[in-house]
Amino acid sequence: MKVLISLSSFGAAETGRHGQLWCTDLAQQAGADGVEVRGELLRDAATELPALAGRAAVYSSPEGLWTPQGALDEAALARGVQAAQVLRAPRLKMSIGGFGSPSHASLHRLQALLQAAPQVELVIENDQTATAGTLAAMQAFFATQAQAGLDLGMTFDMGNWHWQGECPLQAAQALAPYVRYVHCKGVQRLPAKWVAVPLADSVAPWRAVLRALPADVPHAIEYPLVGDDLVAVTREQVAFIRAAREAA
Repeated sequence: MKVLISLSSFGAAETGRHGQLWCTDLAQQAGADGVEVRGELLRDAATELPALAGRAAVYSSPEGLWTPQGALDEAALARGVQAAQVLRAPRLKMSIGGFGSPSHASLHRLQALLQAAPQVELVIENDQTATAGTLAAMQAFFATQAQAGLDLGMTFDMGNWHWQGECPLQAAQALAPYVRYVHCKGVQRLPAKWVAVPLADSVAPWRAVLRALPADVPHAIEYPLVGDDLVAVTREQVAFIRAAREAA
């Protein structure tokens, strides 16, 4: 089981100050098996992506696959695939965006576009929105894509379910067959919002969620990594995820 670092874990300010190449070097020093490069945190994609080539396991696109009107966003997919190809990252992570009943007919087009880029595997993440972050939305999507002949896998974000009032354990039990990548994210509730925290500080049943998910897929840290010695903090959390997964 590989432990990755989603580079958003270092925070927008730190990542913006140093760049994702610096963060990738830090993750490697801390013993991570790879990183997830974040599209929304790129300062200059034309120079940063080539510099990171061969270093990333996943490229995370901030764009949805379908528009709010339910149309397949081919341009967004093309941008994600191109970025993953420049990175030589084997996986591209996206959300389904505005996928709904009107979107079903476009699944065959999606299949054709993905077949044209076989070196990049698309994985679908549950985000924090009503259209792409509820159990019903995810179940409907994965059932429909399977009927259309696709075999897309899922990035299961352990924490995002809370933003839509969903039960992460119920989601894990229902969606485990599709899961090919796990975002480890604890949560706590502030008066006005949910926030991401390390698993050890989470109010969610994260151990039970891990037990319900496949153990042999990559697991990424996607919660704040902060401290005076970032390498030490990151190394400690990488070890924690390894141990938690082994104990689950």
